Amino acid sequence: MPDVVLPALNEAAAIPWVLSRMPHGYRPIVVDNGSTDRTAELAAEHGATVVHEEKRGFGAACWAGLEAASADIVCFMDCDASLDPVALPLVTAYVERGDADLVIGSRVADRGAWPVHARLANKALAFEVRRRTKLRLDDLGPMRAIGRQQLLDLGMTDRRSGWPLEMVLRAVHAGLTVRNVPVEYRERSGRSKVTGTARGTARAVRDMSHILRELR
Repeated sequence: MPDVVLPALNEAAAIPWVLSRMPHGYRPIVVDNGSTDRTAELAAEHGATVVHEEKRGFGAACWAGLEAASADIVCFMDCDASLDPVALPLVTAYVERGDADLVIGSRVADRGAWPVHARLANKALAFEVRRRTKLRLDDLGPMRAIGRQQLLDLGMTDRRSGWPLEMVLRAVHAGLTVRNVPVEYRERSGRSKVTGTARGTARAVRDMSHILRELR
């Protein structure tokens, strides 16, 4: 069964709900990215494997979780209760059947779940990816599944906010099959570390712009 990497920074409020919704047989790996609350402690209490990654950054946390994973298929998702783990079998099924190599949950947002600026930025990014790759993608969401060895072979280098975009572009360049699957997207618990602040949004834009320039 798949391993599920959950990057987490001060997500104590969301941890119990997220882990209680994990499908049977899916092993949660919570990567504590320098939390100052009880994120790591609660994750361990709820049965997750806990990995500590002191280097701040979404990509750094994802990479640490990937290194800790051992299953043939590895999943990624946010740990802020915006995504429901019960959708993971739907996403992973395409990989398990061999119908796709990288499957990304396309977020169908509840009212108020997605800040306007984040929604617009995501649409612009998805358009740019479609233009460059001809993929029929409408979202580059954080819930995704891929073969662990395939992901390792991609040679991922980003350790910040460019990780999700880099994964898609490198997968295309490697000839992997990429597709979207719709998943419900809820209002997250707490404020986003990326789109919730002007500084975080600006950093994400810089990181992804760098990836687009590098992987033309």
